[in-house]
Amino acid sequence: IKTFQGPPHGIQVERDKLNKYGRPLLGCTIKPKLGLSAKNYGRAVYECLRGGLDFTKDDENVNSQPFMRWRDRFLFCAEALYKAQAETGEIKGHYLNATAGTCEEMMKRAIFARELGVPIVMHDYLTGGFTANTSLAHYCRDNGLLLHIHRAMHAVIDRQKNHGMHFRVL
Repeated sequence: IKTFQGPPHGIQVERDKLNKYGRPLLGCTIKPKLGLSAKNYGRAVYECLRGGLDFTKDDENVNSQPFMRWRDRFLFCAEALYKAQAETGEIKGHYLNATAGTCEEMMKRAIFARELGVPIVMHDYLTGGFTANTSLAHYCRDNGLLLHIHRAMHAVIDRQKNHGMHFRVL
């Protein structure tokens, strides 16, 4: 635990990046989480951001399915983000799920998100793994990306009172 540097950024950095102060950040997870094409998913992101939300996010199940590959989703979400920003004059965000089956693939997704100029990536740290999460946190810290950690699968570990670990330790 002593070697863990903690989150790469906190809420203040997120507020600074989104230029939102003095009020709660308003966001949502795009639904349905499965079944939309990348284009339709991007359209939902645009409508939410254009409608007044500060950010949208991928659900933990949104990864790279045959009907919506990650690269296509990233491109359509970035397009939606920039279109909503241009029309509203506000800075917006979308949490792109970079979780992948290997650390290398996860990093490829995070790098692509950064190249698109998207300010936030998301990682399912329990399903992705602690070491993968640490690698991604270092990358985000070094490259100015916000990192949102999703706690998918935490209940398997922390819900039982007689065994497991407290969520704050996770």
